Amino acid sequence: MKYLKLNNDLEVSQLVFGCMRISEMSVSELDELIQCALEEGINFFDHADIYGGGKSEALFGEVLKLHPEYREKMIIQSKCAIRKGKVGYYDFSKEHIIYSVNQSIERLQCGYLDVLLLHRPDTLMEFDEVAEAFNELQQSGKVKYFGVSNMNSMQIQMLQKHLDQKLIFNQLQFSPIHCGMVTNGIFANMREEQSLDHDGSILEYCRMEDITIQAWSIMQASWAEGTFLDNPNYAAFNDCLQEYADQFNVSKSAIVIAWILRHPANMQPIFGTTKTRHLKEMAAGCSIELSREDWYHIYTKAIGRMLP
Repeated sequence: MKYLKLNNDLEVSQLVFGCMRISEMSVSELDELIQCALEEGINFFDHADIYGGGKSEALFGEVLKLHPEYREKMIIQSKCAIRKGKVGYYDFSKEHIIYSVNQSIERLQCGYLDVLLLHRPDTLMEFDEVAEAFNELQQSGKVKYFGVSNMNSMQIQMLQKHLDQKLIFNQLQFSPIHCGMVTNGIFANMREEQSLDHDGSILEYCRMEDITIQAWSIMQASWAEGTFLDNPNYAAFNDCLQEYADQFNVSKSAIVIAWILRHPANMQPIFGTTKTRHLKEMAAGCSIELSREDWYHIYTKAIGRMLP
């Protein structure tokens, strides 16, 4: 397993165990899965207060209760700000941030969060409230590090201006299928629609500001289609992935992991699985080094892209 040294003192595995889908597992099943992750060298576990309506955190907490020795081996991250009401809405109020963290810590039975992310941009955010919440959480020892999720460069810069803590993570959707933040850079200065920048040069901004991108939905084609792996709508792309899988004697999912890790931005792919076999398959991607030509071959084959 490869590790990243962040903020001078935080060492994290380059793969992140995503806990969105674990809520329906048994305690023993999750215990086995967590043990497998730790044995593979994965120390980073990603949660959110909304995953499973809180059940994912609560189940994870039951495993920590059985194995308190796991805690010192883990970097535990959770997210807050997505709420339900008459309609779904976002909430960066000081009251909600602090309440959410307290609830997550209680469900997780983990004592504190290593990392807190604000889950989606709240256009009604008051910067002073976020700053006060972060200061209170850090000073009380409840949160060590902070970041955001799904924010563009200007939103991050605007928020960072008011914070004492450096934002060190930004969680963004990224995969060979969904990689607009790469494509608009490749098509810079061109007239094609691929040159449109939807995210404020977020890839370049995060690299420039030492913000680690955590890639989510790394195997997903779309919400409607589900995964692109073995999906007949992406037959040519699957043939391409299989070619590399055969070459390196790994699964196609491992090749996707290797493709993400090949980018010099040093992203952290987040994988969500409930099967130890799939976990081990994806972890194998960390040991594969794709060439520059390999990377561009996979990029162009994903959805039949043409380079400018």
